[in-house]
Amino acid sequence: MTGSSTQTPALGYFKWAFIVTAAGLLLGGWLGWQSTGTIGGMMTVFFICTVLAVLEISLSFDNAIVNANKLKDMTPVWQQRFLTWGILIAVFGMRIVFPLLIVVIAAGIGPIDAVILAASRPEEYSRIMHEAHLPIAAFGGTFLMMVGLTYFFDHEKDVHWIAWLESRMARFATIKGVEIAFVLALILGFSRLLEAEEAVVFVHACVYGLLTFLAVEVVGGLLDASQQTMSAAAKGGFGAFLYLEVLDASFSFDGVIGAFALTQNLFIIAIGLGIGAMYVRSMTIMLVEKGTLSEYRYLEHGAFYAILILSVVMYFQTLIHIPEVITGLGGAGLIGLSLWSSIRHNRWEMEQDEDDTRGRRRVEA
Repeated sequence: MTGSSTQTPALGYFKWAFIVTAAGLLLGGWLGWQSTGTIGGMMTVFFICTVLAVLEISLSFDNAIVNANKLKDMTPVWQQRFLTWGILIAVFGMRIVFPLLIVVIAAGIGPIDAVILAASRPEEYSRIMHEAHLPIAAFGGTFLMMVGLTYFFDHEKDVHWIAWLESRMARFATIKGVEIAFVLALILGFSRLLEAEEAVVFVHACVYGLLTFLAVEVVGGLLDASQQTMSAAAKGGFGAFLYLEVLDASFSFDGVIGAFALTQNLFIIAIGLGIGAMYVRSMTIMLVEKGTLSEYRYLEHGAFYAILILSVVMYFQTLIHIPEVITGLGGAGLIGLSLWSSIRHNRWEMEQDEDDTRGRRRVEA
């Protein structure tokens, strides 16, 4: 990604997303026709693919911002690898292989049998997926909570959106392991609200989520440190790539599970969520190349608050069902509010600069 690309119009970044959308919707319509043989069935599948794509975009917009935040510090080579290999892993790995893997583990069957089950007995496949929701929500919620808290518990962070809260969190960051202690206390609190067997599953999944976050941080740091010893320009290599892939996986948990509320067909889910993933990729590239994060100073804050809320929602989903639409709208609303605050701040700075300029002119006169 080069500096000249900043001249690319906004819609230009979404060219491939539009192409994948057209191909995906045509494929979805064809699947609808093949399975029902009616225009109504074809249009139903077409509509479901569209809704799933919108759901994925709304749930993952904060993911695009976090990706952009990490990508801007990566080398061009690893940026390109994430945007090519990463999207293949995101679409095929998380939207197809991941749901199959859950059924393989939960039902104790082979991968081929899981594919056959998805194609021939979608109701049973969906039931197994929903039964696995508790550990998935616990694991993903814990990982995302650590991502969000690590951003705010940073003693070097000096730009605050909600100043009274963030300034205190930055000060507490000097206490080693404060975010881990907070998450562990929250895990124990939520576990008391569950039945005995469910509580054990919940705590185990949360601990695995916490260990995964710490392992990715350690492995990423070691890999990137070893690259830096070879070349100062090698900052942000495989370690950062690994971090982003696990992060994308955690964001995908909610969307993949929630998709089964609309359809039990794995292939329709893969098409709809895959379309949405392409838009997230396009938004990520645009945010990096246009420098949007530096232009709107509170946009990152909104994304990380949205991540924290999503993590808490995933915890609550172990107790009650919360519609994914509410989760998506909540995250989008926070990001929109942070964007509005950023625009207001930029206008205030412009007014201050104009006042300073007028003051200097009066003094000179």
